[in-house]
Order: sequence, then C-alpha cells, then structure tokens
Amino acid sequence: MTPVVFVHGLWLHHTSWQPWVDLFRESGFDPVAPPWPGEPDTVEQARADPAPMGGFGVGEVVDHYAALIGGLDGKPVVVGHSFGGLIAQVLLGRGLAAAGVAIDPAPIKGVLPLPVSSLRVASIALRNPANRKGTVALTPEQWRYGFTNTRTEAEATELYERCAMPSPGRPLFQAAFANVNPAAATKVDLLKPDRGPLLITAGGQDHTVAESISRYTAKLHRRSPAVTSVKAFPDRDHSLTINSDWREVADYVLAWLKEQGLP
Repeated sequence: MTPVVFVHGLWLHHTSWQPWVDLFRESGFDPVAPPWPGEPDTVEQARADPAPMGGFGVGEVVDHYAALIGGLDGKPVVVGHSFGGLIAQVLLGRGLAAAGVAIDPAPIKGVLPLPVSSLRVASIALRNPANRKGTVALTPEQWRYGFTNTRTEAEATELYERCAMPSPGRPLFQAAFANVNPAAATKVDLLKPDRGPLLITAGGQDHTVAESISRYTAKLHRRSPAVTSVKAFPDRDHSLTINSDWREVADYVLAWLKEQGLP
C-alpha cells in the first residue's frame, strides 16, 4: 500500500487528521498523521503546557518529517494543510514524496501577494518578537476570523474547543521575511523536473491563506514541467480540513490521486 503522511499546520493538533486517516485507510492507502516536534499526545496537554513546542521552525519540522519518511516502505503521498502544505512542498521538492497535496498552503519563498486578511492573522504572532522562541495561541475571536469565518457560531465554537491549540510562532516570522532572506527555510525547489505531481487547493473565503496566495504558489511551481494542479473551493475558509464539510475536500484529493495513478 502507498504510504500517506498527513502534516498539520499551526494551531491544529495532529489528531485533527483522524477522519482523513480513516478514510484514506479505507481507500487503500497506509496513512499516518505524526505530531510536530515537541507536540504532546492531546490537545488538552498542548494547551496546558505549550512550552515544549516553542522555537521550532520550518527547517526543523521538515527535517522531522523527512526522518520519519526515511523509515517508511517507499515514498509517501504527503498531504499538508496551511504550514503543513508548505512543508509538503519542501518535501516534494527534495524528492522525498511520490506526490504532494498542499491544502490552502502557507506562502513559500517567492509568493508576493500579501492580502490584508492574511496579514491580520499573521500579525497575531509578528507583533511580539518574543514569539520567535515561544508559542502563540488564538483567542476564540481570532479563531473565528482566521479559521471559521464561514461556519455557524455553534460550529466555530465546537471546532475551537475540540481542535485549537497553541503553536510555535517562529514559522510565521520565517514566512514573513522569506523574500528578503536568501537562505529562507520556506524555499522550495521550483525547477525540479522529476518531482511528483502537486495539487494545491484555494479557499475562496480563507482569511488565513487567501486564494491569491494559493494561485500564485501554483504559478511559481509551473516553472517545472511536472504536474501542478489547482482546485478552488469558492465557499471555504481555513477550517476546510476539519469542519463538517471536510469530506468534499478529502474526496477530491482521493480522486486527484487516482488520476495520478496512486495508489
């Protein structure tokens, strides 16, 4: 069976992927959803003591997943959301993945659009330089704006209580200053001709990763002759992997992987 590695982004716990893990296993894949470095077993533990997660940046997280991939039986499909989508692109560019799926991915080095809504979400961490070494949590109001702006109040509250947790602030600083840093951790090999196929999704109502960011990311990847696909979900916000309509996104990803000959 083809392995699948799910990579979450900021403010979500690795267990948020469990419905996807179950679906992909039923569909003939061999999926895992590992934690980030320092991430505890439960959301409750992460809220109670987020300190062990502080200070980790994109490079350390990529290396963490690369080491895990090295222990698998064959190259996996890497499916990432938000900063997990950025990490999926880096791993794909390193030749470590058979295919990549970047769901509303955080901006890689070279992405130029900076929509006001995305800047507003990132500023939660960027306004305090101490967050480079620590963790950042979202208030319910910040979660509502950044993740669940299209959901009902009741669902937004339920998702916050079940899924939201503090996350390291350093990746946000790395993404924010990547275009003036020649050695940026968010740099991706955009010219690799033999990389695996890549699917990028765009949420039309996503405040955290605006649709323009996803589309510009795809434009950069099309410098390579390898397959780069884009799928827009016009009515979706940043919670599209965890909200009550997650299955539509997951089913599209499975159909796209089948088109690529996977599994």
